[in-house]
Amino acid sequence: MIEVRHLAKSFGRHPVLADVNFRIERGESVVIIGRSGGGKSVLLKHLIGLLKPDQGQVFIEGEDIVPMNERQLLRVRRKFGMLFQGAALFDSMTVAENVAFAFRRDRSLTDAEVSRRVAELLEMVDLPGIENKKPSELSGGMKKRVGLARAIIYQPAVLLYDEPTTGLDPIVSDSIDQLIIRVRDRLKSTSVVVTHDMRSARRLGQRILMLHNQRIHVTGTPEEIFNSQDPIVRQFVDGVSDPKELYF
Repeated sequence: MIEVRHLAKSFGRHPVLADVNFRIERGESVVIIGRSGGGKSVLLKHLIGLLKPDQGQVFIEGEDIVPMNERQLLRVRRKFGMLFQGAALFDSMTVAENVAFAFRRDRSLTDAEVSRRVAELLEMVDLPGIENKKPSELSGGMKKRVGLARAIIYQPAVLLYDEPTTGLDPIVSDSIDQLIIRVRDRLKSTSVVVTHDMRSARRLGQRILMLHNQRIHVTGTPEEIFNSQDPIVRQFVDGVSDPKELYF
């Protein structure tokens, strides 16, 4: 479904990604972990062409999207849904208007059909009947759910999540993780989750990639990652600032 080859990206003189390589199979659920500021979100944006690499290739279902223009990218992006870190809702719009934003230029559906589709999606994310509320009236967890409803309105083949549980308490974080799993199973979608929340990584990932020093340092199943004896992996998984504090 997704293949990244020799991807490199710098901002000015600051290298963020260097020779990144990985594959994600159709229907797979992959979690990307790594330290804050390590390039995880930058990598995610390359997968839908929001950023162009300095070198390398990004294949989506066999097509290299790097040389594509904006018009060509629009076709590819229809395969994706993305939940941004802060949900990225429009404050001046109601929940229904936010969820239905993708239909603003799509005249193939009537207003009644759009309303029905919005109601179905809000039901799917456990928020029935809040169509007329504004984002300012919602909790952090509710905003994430509305953002997810908007992301799946076209039933995308690939769902990208950028830090979906950031700023949420453990109980709400667990509910968001369970929702992500339900949506993945219902839509049969490929999921790519960027997170530094180790509980989420364990719950959501069929496979985990660790980004370190601008490269994919290690890849493995959750069991392999959480049982790894690699000092770099252990330091991150255990949340230890001083490697000398690690115990094996």
